Amino acid sequence: MALSVALGSGGRALKLAGIAGVTACLLLALSSPADAARRKRQRAPGYSPPYAAMVVDAKTGRVLHAENEDALRHPASVTKVMTLYLLFEQLERGRLSLDTPLHVSARAASQAPSKLGLRPGSTIQVEDAIKALVTKSANDVAVVVAENLAGSEEAFAEQMTRKARALGMTRTVYRNASGLPDPEQVTTARDLTILGRAIQDRFPRYYSYFQTRVFHYAGVSHRNHNKLLGRVEGVDGIKTGFTRASGFNLLTSARTADRHIVAAVLGGRSGATRDQIMASLVRSNLPRAYAGARTAPLVAEAAERPRPAVVAEAPRPQPLPQVETTAATTTTPGRQPLDLNAVRPVTAAAAATTPGSSLRWSTGPQPLPQAAQAYAPAEPTPRPAASTSPAPAVGPTGKIEARLPAAETVIAKLEPQVAAPPPAPRRESSARATVATSPAPGGWVIQLGATEDEEKAKSILEEARQRSRGTLAKALPFTEKVVRDGTTLFRARFSGFQEPDSAQEACRALKRQGFACFATRS
Repeated sequence: MALSVALGSGGRALKLAGIAGVTACLLLALSSPADAARRKRQRAPGYSPPYAAMVVDAKTGRVLHAENEDALRHPASVTKVMTLYLLFEQLERGRLSLDTPLHVSARAASQAPSKLGLRPGSTIQVEDAIKALVTKSANDVAVVVAENLAGSEEAFAEQMTRKARALGMTRTVYRNASGLPDPEQVTTARDLTILGRAIQDRFPRYYSYFQTRVFHYAGVSHRNHNKLLGRVEGVDGIKTGFTRASGFNLLTSARTADRHIVAAVLGGRSGATRDQIMASLVRSNLPRAYAGARTAPLVAEAAERPRPAVVAEAPRPQPLPQVETTAATTTTPGRQPLDLNAVRPVTAAAAATTPGSSLRWSTGPQPLPQAAQAYAPAEPTPRPAASTSPAPAVGPTGKIEARLPAAETVIAKLEPQVAAPPPAPRRESSARATVATSPAPGGWVIQLGATEDEEKAKSILEEARQRSRGTLAKALPFTEKVVRDGTTLFRARFSGFQEPDSAQEACRALKRQGFACFATRS
């Protein structure tokens, strides 16, 4: 009897153990796909940890705070800062005005929220589009801007990525104009601080739109998502963003009468947490920013490498004319961006320290890289008559110019040599001392940017030399002037690199000092 009870008890124990085992296996089987997916997401590169931040002194370019600043992150709606950058360009060129109507396509109207609720076939004026992007962060309006400027959102996203490269945003890739989820659309905190500085340097007139608190449209009031405006002293913009993959993002500018910083926070766990982090960064770093005169050069746009031209078909009605590019010339109805891909440089080589040196004139061996942006003037200026002689001519300022009968001409300037007593040893940090020295044939050059102001180009070179810590001790700075149809662009470059590795290493050193640059064969 005792044995039977014992066996009975053991049998029940075995049954219970079996049931527990089956249940455990079943739970394991049911949970394993989710666990596997979760483990896979945890192993995904670029999002561990998700938080990233950077604070930069806008006057000096000095980094005041950095955490995961070069880690890839999704920008979310901070993307719209670049969308507005390209829109501001069209306003500055005169191709658009604030009251220009933008056509709304069915695709634009179908975008996911946040959106303004535009109807297909309707229009929205440029100024309303700007305010809708700044305050409501309207995705439908972002696509409207993209399609009206480039013909399609895909083509516009390519322009955005090229612009990012020109500004020195080396790790940013855009796939859409709104920031809606796309696994390939990525940026970094460092790149966003570059964009935050550039849009203020380039468009101080239009940057004030980022201070808009409320936007009234079609009887509805839309409040700015940036809750730091008016709540944290000094904050004057710029843009918030959020998707599930990105977390809560914020690009901010803050300034006092004599200090200015730009900061980015990516991957906040909530909007309130993100705002608290940014407010703390602003309050702790703005007093540390430099209070003197600006020493950092303006964020300049570097030239791009040549690429095949793509003509996009714009939706009807077409507010902007098409650009057709051939191998040698660019047809530019109205005011269009310049295509300098076909320009062949004419260089003047002379000993910079020998008065009366003879000039050797030669045509460059290959086309110049296409300029990222060369801005046409609002009103065309008369073109000077082209000289039929290739001989150099001396202008009224004493600078030597080369004139060719071709429509596109690159002019290399040499500062006039003046006889004087034996000078003191020349400082290697002076960018103006060799401003017109041509790059050695077959060598490599570093380009820091291109600007319409030659003095600004020279100041970029001089500042780079001073902050290079000896990296550019043997490099020769020079400006290269591109003239076409009355529009002038000055390239700021350093020559003297015989190997690509040395040029690339010098460029990396400059980037660490806050300069945008790239290396190319001369």
